[in-house]
Amino acid sequence: MTKNHKVEVFSAVWCPGCTKVKDFLKQNNVPFVERDVDADPSYAERLVEASGQRGIPVTIIDDKTVIVGYNVAEFKTRWVFSFFFT
Repeated sequence: MTKNHKVEVFSAVWCPGCTKVKDFLKQNNVPFVERDVDADPSYAERLVEASGQRGIPVTIIDDKTVIVGYNVAEFKTRWVFSFFFT
């Protein structure tokens, strides 16, 4: 059973790491909202506020957990299986 959490992936269509993050989340049935920083400048501003950087991908969970980049081990150990599933 999936717990309810807000997951945002800050990305851009040209970013291969962003595609990997989104594919990983989809494969693990983790719902997320994509925030295209090129399409909406306000997403880029929020990205900097939350992570302190402009680089993508960045995944933000419940407005507090920030994961920078694509690293399967970090996703798995920090939250995907224990944080999202009972």
